[in-house]
Amino acid sequence: MRSRLMVGILVPVGLLIAANAHRLYEDALRAIDTAYDRTLLASAKTIGEQLDVHGTREDPHLVSEVPYAALEAFEADNRSRMFYRVTGFRGEWVSGFDDLPAWHGKLPARGAYAALVDFYDDVYQGEEVRVAVLKQPVSGEAGLGVATIQVAETLEIRRTLARQVLISTLWRQAALLAVIAIVVWGVVLFATWPVRELSRSIGARADDDLSPIPMPGVPAELAPLVVAINEAWHRQAGLFAHQKRFVRDTSHQLRTPLAVLKAQVQSARRGDLPLTQAIDEIGATVDGATALANQMLALAKVEQLRQQGDPPRLDLAETVREVALDLAPLIADAELDFELITEPAPVRGHEWALRELVRNLLHNALRHCPRGGRLELRVTARARDVDAGAAGTGTGHGVELRIADSGPGIAAALRPKLGQPFAAGAGGGSGLGLAICREIVGSLGGTLSLDNREQDGVIAGLDAVVRLPAAPSSDPIAP
Repeated sequence: MRSRLMVGILVPVGLLIAANAHRLYEDALRAIDTAYDRTLLASAKTIGEQLDVHGTREDPHLVSEVPYAALEAFEADNRSRMFYRVTGFRGEWVSGFDDLPAWHGKLPARGAYAALVDFYDDVYQGEEVRVAVLKQPVSGEAGLGVATIQVAETLEIRRTLARQVLISTLWRQAALLAVIAIVVWGVVLFATWPVRELSRSIGARADDDLSPIPMPGVPAELAPLVVAINEAWHRQAGLFAHQKRFVRDTSHQLRTPLAVLKAQVQSARRGDLPLTQAIDEIGATVDGATALANQMLALAKVEQLRQQGDPPRLDLAETVREVALDLAPLIADAELDFELITEPAPVRGHEWALRELVRNLLHNALRHCPRGGRLELRVTARARDVDAGAAGTGTGHGVELRIADSGPGIAAALRPKLGQPFAAGAGGGSGLGLAICREIVGSLGGTLSLDNREQDGVIAGLDAVVRLPAAPSSDPIAP
């Protein structure tokens, strides 16, 4: 962060200083030119005052007797040199340096001085010079005319002064840049102190410490980050707790069938039972252990699906019909009066979870329903709650799955334990089926209720009712 801020601030400021220095150098040159151009003009006027006209009125000619020493008073120091040239009425050389290039320019329409003067840059004897051209009227007894006076000065003193101004300014700008860098470094160091403290606090925690970070004292800018970390740790703690519970339950529940299986194998080796009976008992134990392991893996998979993103949109009615078709042989074997009523019921859920939910509930109903009894499986899309809104995005339950059997129902003493892992009912089993169902329904944002159905004061069966939120109609149904 410090490096990025330093680069993000110092680079633009440095570029601005460089551009400003370039502009300052040009402005200084223009200001110095303006000041020294006055000296050139004064030199030209001094030379003009010493001109005279000789000859006759028919043939006047300009005469100049200007010693070079007359220009020494206008030289700033020995770092600059001055040259001059006086051109007569007809363009002839009169006095000064005859190799100084003659002026062929044009006087400005509106000058800065009350004189016929022009300033321009040129090269003389391989050096850059600044030249002032003065059109000087000259009169005498022999006549009058306009002389052209050129005074040139080398640019050493001008460039030296401009460089001095530039260097002086650059030193101040460099000091300002250094101050900015120090301030930025210190401010960032001070501003990021809470971040470093938070980092040290997190780094000092134990590997299994997922307790939330205390919010008091956290700067407002870091509050969203701390909240996100606490939420992530809360989810991680839930995963760890689920993992520990799964390992504990697995080791506890599988120990019994494995011990029984070992005893059955030893008994078969000793010949305590006929071989066919021993193999049948071993097979039954293996089948029970396999079913238990599968249910425990299903319970763990529900938690994994809960951590995934939004599930796809599926038709619960289609899933119910497929599961009912898979279990049709069991329904036929029990000679049940089976009725399946469905209508399109879109929900958001993973296909495996919905199939596992329907399969477990239907298995429980088949287990408790007497032979020749009645079993009804119904899927309806109920009207959503008023607060759900017309767009179908509310929180009301819009889909209902009802499995009504004609079994003995649930005893009042057993009802509080149902849905807890390994809390089996009177019909046997591992007790994981309803636990899996409750986990699946909870992950989908729904509810599961098990209600005894009474008729004339007598329990006539059990209704397992699942209510799930309906998926918005705008979502496409997953294939």
